[in-house]
Amino acid sequence: LGGWRISGKWTSLNFNRTLRLLMSQYGHFPFFRAYLGPHPASPHTPVIQIDQPEFDVPLKQDQEQKIYAQIFREYLTYLNQLGTLLGGDPSKVQEHSSLSISITSRLFQFLRPLEQRRAQGKLFQMVTIDQLKEMAPAIDWLSCLQATFTPMSLSPSQSLVVHDVEYLKNMSQLVEEMLLKQRDFLQSHMILGLVVTLSPALDSQFQEARRKLSQKLRELTEQPPMPARPRWMKCVEETGTFFEPTLAALFVREAFGPSTRSAAMKLFTAIRDALITRLRNLPWMNEETQNMAQDKVAQLQVEMGASEWALKPELARQEYNDIQLGSSFLQSVLSCVRSLRARIVQSFLQPHPQHRWKVSPWDVNAYYSVSDHVVVFPAGLLQPPFFHPGYPRAVNFGAAGSIMAHELLHIFYQLLLPGGCLACDNHALQEAHLCLKRHYAAFPLPSRTSFNDSLTFLENAADVGGLAIALQAYSKRLLRHHGETVLPSLDLSPQQIFFRSYAQVMCRKPSPQDSHDTHSPPHLRAHGPLSSTPAFARYFRCARGALLNPSSRCQLW
Repeated sequence: LGGWRISGKWTSLNFNRTLRLLMSQYGHFPFFRAYLGPHPASPHTPVIQIDQPEFDVPLKQDQEQKIYAQIFREYLTYLNQLGTLLGGDPSKVQEHSSLSISITSRLFQFLRPLEQRRAQGKLFQMVTIDQLKEMAPAIDWLSCLQATFTPMSLSPSQSLVVHDVEYLKNMSQLVEEMLLKQRDFLQSHMILGLVVTLSPALDSQFQEARRKLSQKLRELTEQPPMPARPRWMKCVEETGTFFEPTLAALFVREAFGPSTRSAAMKLFTAIRDALITRLRNLPWMNEETQNMAQDKVAQLQVEMGASEWALKPELARQEYNDIQLGSSFLQSVLSCVRSLRARIVQSFLQPHPQHRWKVSPWDVNAYYSVSDHVVVFPAGLLQPPFFHPGYPRAVNFGAAGSIMAHELLHIFYQLLLPGGCLACDNHALQEAHLCLKRHYAAFPLPSRTSFNDSLTFLENAADVGGLAIALQAYSKRLLRHHGETVLPSLDLSPQQIFFRSYAQVMCRKPSPQDSHDTHSPPHLRAHGPLSSTPAFARYFRCARGALLNPSSRCQLW
């Protein structure tokens, strides 16, 4: 990469050569992101996407200036530590770190928020590599992208999806300015960013510096402290990421056998039937919309455990000949990163008629794909404490059942958006909207916890509706089958176990992903739906007017 002036050993190399190496060999994208994703007009056709960069600092467009300055001050301290750990002269480290912060700040100011781009109808543009070269000439797009997405064969006429053209134009101008006047500082900015990216694979000094930064940034942004993650957890996650083709088949064979799959499908069928029944009685839907909604549920595909593609025997026998594991942990990680990127590109180039899963089989995140009209429940979700064939049905319906119902309601998100259901009773729908927003706003938030009810509204509606549908399905199960199993050590009725099970899987400790989450904070995901369900207050004898037994409730689903 040519080194940097911070340590006194720097060879001025071609900027685009360095950028190409960072992207292709290290997976580091200092000025923009480039990745393969579905074509907007043809979801099963892969296309290279050029998007805004992911900044390592938690910046927001509407951030208070004082907080903004404090965040950068802490980040400057962190960069100074990295430069010193790498043997840099402290005075030079300070100078180059400050300029790196300045570059990051200017790039951040070029960003246009998603809401603004959506309002302008400019979420993305289709351009060729040649056209992008004209718009942002500082980057040698063809060589950088060709190196990153080998073995794809790219040409100047290759189409790309560009998510923010104006950002790329401004970014290119900044790079050109820096190349003319401060080329060495631009090099240092890229190298510092690379060290930040690689810090999890470096020694404990780098990891401790990162931990202290994260702690300080969470304090400044008034987020709760992040619990320490044991090292073994990081190792398991990395192994799962790099060797998923082999581990997927092994995990599913061990944890999601035929009996578990059969029991999970029975639960899903009960939830789906309860949803169809509920759709027939929604006051804001007319008969035509109800019939349309029921047809969508009937046509839905469901995939459980792992994708058929992931369970191909030849993948389980893959030998990973391109991975070199040695005494250097950093070099081993980089070898795995390159191998993984090559496999991702290769998989996108192969025909893939079925839905392409977005999660690993051991993940606990279910999702609904709009483009393929399929709902996915990975094997990791259908494990304790969410689900087990031997659990009392109250546990399975309360935990996994409510999550299944939540995902099914994603099918109808469009109906809840303004103008999304012209044939509906929009007055009744709007009243239910406002009611639900007021309901969630009434809950006190723990210190250092915040959420945007505009961003979380659709998920809140699915949480409340999902619990109601799961309870309806479970109540029907109780009517048809007697002798319900309970938990001997708990003096709880089956209905109380149902609600306890729901609350257990919703309550959790904060995680690094929470800042990007469209769901409400965990305590609201438990309290909001439970307080919206009259049966909860009845079975737990909550006093009328108490927080979890309000005098009025809302119903969307």
